[in-house]
This record gives sequence, structure tokens and C-alpha cells, in this order.
Amino acid sequence: MIANWKMHKTSREAVDFIARIAPAAAAARCLVIIAPAFPSLAAVAAAVQGSAETSAHGLAVAGQNLHWEAEGAFTGEVSGPMLADAGCGYVIIGHSERRQYFGETDETVHRKVRAALAAKLTPIVCVGETQAQRDENETEIVLRYQFERAFWGMEEADFRSCVLAYEPVWAIGTGKVATPDIAEGTQRFLRHCARNVFGSEASESLTILYGGSVTPANVRGLLEQPDVDGALVGSASLDPTSFAAMIRAC
Repeated sequence: MIANWKMHKTSREAVDFIARIAPAAAAARCLVIIAPAFPSLAAVAAAVQGSAETSAHGLAVAGQNLHWEAEGAFTGEVSGPMLADAGCGYVIIGHSERRQYFGETDETVHRKVRAALAAKLTPIVCVGETQAQRDENETEIVLRYQFERAFWGMEEADFRSCVLAYEPVWAIGTGKVATPDIAEGTQRFLRHCARNVFGSEASESLTILYGGSVTPANVRGLLEQPDVDGALVGSASLDPTSFAAMIRAC
């Protein structure tokens, strides 16, 4: 269960949030990952490590993005080694908002996946189609291409270190959400893509998350689907009561 806070919360607000979800995280039978804004990473990592309740259970920290180079003259960017040093174990790559607003491409996603693995971070790789592409029955074509480009030329051992997140672009921040049947069918297709490239064992062990207007009201129905292994949560993760409810549902 991943909280993607996007451009929200100061460090103080983030630390307060961790304290408020600590009981739910401590009782969780799932991994809980917090993805704060870059300035709050170290504070969140320290709060997680300093909580006796959460540090002994499944609570981790993720970056929201990274550059494909380990260092260099890239003003405003953050590298994989920097994220790891700040306490991250995970990083989100290729989120639809990065693709839409900041020129992220399938090629840069691939390069960032490689960079994350080199920094010993687990990549959470986002794929998803637009409303127009779904209306034109191009969903599977788009997702297959995004999947194959993201993991192009990768060894099975490296692929097993990755997480996949299906986030239909038409559901991001719109209030629309894929029905459980749509989410299951699409994520089953993505598992099929993994099987074709990396084999049955890698496909079955792959964690595939759903992201797109996930709320406490709909998360249970989504998580009941056999190919939905968790959720990448946006706006509904900003409120600790809401997010704690989703952790309990998971």
C-alpha cells in the first residue's frame, strides 16, 4: 500500500502523519510505503526508523522520481544514490504526471529503472493508457509497449527486483476508477506480458499494484482481485484516517 503524496506536506506535516498511521502500519499484514516530496525524505525515514511500532513491521520510504545518472550537472534533479542515502528503499518511475507534465518517455523510464537497480532501490514502474487509447481499443498495445520498453534487455534476476503499477491515466485525479473487473483484466494482461518475456515464475512472483482514484470506499473490491496485489494511492493517502483505513482493508 503506497502513499504517493506528490507535491504535498512539509516535513513537519509528514512526520505527524507517520505518527498517526503508526498503529495501523504496525498491525498491517502488508508492506506500507510512504513517498513524500524530496525535502521530507530524510525526516520521514527518520520517523519510520525511530518508531518502535513501525520499524519492526512493514513500513518503508520511496522517492517519487530519480535521474538516470548517478551524479552530474543536472540542476534540480535527484539521483538514485542520493535517494538511498536519504533512507529510501523504493522509487516511483514513470508516473503518468511525470509523463504528461515533464516529458517522461518510455526510453527515460527504461534508463531510470536501470539507475534505480544500480542504486539498490526497488523500482515501482508505472504504466497506463489514456481515455482516448482505451476508447480506440488500444489498451493492450499501449501497455505491452510500455512494459517491453521499461524492461528492455533486462535479466530475469533484475526484473524480479521490480514492482509494476497499473495506473489508467483516465483515472488519475479524475474521480473515475476502474471497476474491479477492468482492473483485474488489465493487470492479468500485464502478468501475461511478464510471462512472455521473463517466464512463468517471474510472472507469478511479480507484484502488480493498481493506481487511479483509489479510496477507502473502493479499495477492498480492487484488492479482492487475484492479480491486484496492492494500491498506489494519491489524494486519498494525504489524510491519515483515510490511508489507515486502506491499510486495514489491505
